[in-house]
Amino acid sequence: MPSHRPWPWPGARFRKAIPAEIPESIVNAMTSKPSRRGETIEPVVYIVDDDVDMNDALADLLRSVGLRARSFLSADAFLKTSLEPVHGCVVMDVRLRGANGLEVQRELIRRGICLPVVFITGHGDIEMTVRAMKAGALDFLAKPFRDQDFLDAVTEAIAVDRGNRQALQCGDDLRARFATLSSREREVMALAVSGLMNKQIAGKIGISEVTIKIHRSRAMRKMAARTFADLVKMAIDLDLQLDAETAHMAATLAAPSPALSARASRGEVAQPMVAH
Repeated sequence: MPSHRPWPWPGARFRKAIPAEIPESIVNAMTSKPSRRGETIEPVVYIVDDDVDMNDALADLLRSVGLRARSFLSADAFLKTSLEPVHGCVVMDVRLRGANGLEVQRELIRRGICLPVVFITGHGDIEMTVRAMKAGALDFLAKPFRDQDFLDAVTEAIAVDRGNRQALQCGDDLRARFATLSSREREVMALAVSGLMNKQIAGKIGISEVTIKIHRSRAMRKMAARTFADLVKMAIDLDLQLDAETAHMAATLAAPSPALSARASRGEVAQPMVAH
């Protein structure tokens, strides 16, 4: 179907072959499939629209570019289904029989389901668009819309979901590595990223500076931190927080004296790094 033509309305049907007008880069981005345990995982697009013809038309278009589509004719049917643990998004009419699309979006959020939502509607207005976007909708398409605009919106939504899932996976991996640290290694790591030098940490904890270096080295190895800056970034991502006493002492001990600052400015000593 030529991309410059408006969306056929209603009762559109799409040919199965990939439209020639769709750039290959778009098709590749949409059909790229992550793998899990050697199996290919295809992204899935959930279509929620009480118009049977529109539902079928959107599903046909998505399949023509290699995407799986699961169609629902009501909000209740969609909310009762088990969502697959794969990349994807929701394409939903904002006005559904028996339920408002915005209400369905809020219910997804309440359940902790973070799939990007692309709203479509034939009755859109500025107020509804603003409400949808504030609620976290990724895009809002007014009917009739071009097939290319629809594909672009779905492509972006799947990419956003993929990025979100990768970020969550990275966070899980980071927390798993942090869990392998001993209580002493965690304590040393927290104090180190607060800006305290090894000697200061040793004085606070009451053990030797050599032992502090060992704990710090082990923490960096277990956290897979190539540099101390990496370790600081990991601590920020983990949202490590110190108790009030430790935080106050860290701030006090990490702040160099005027004399030390003067020597550091002349390059005689290195100032301790303070994480901001």
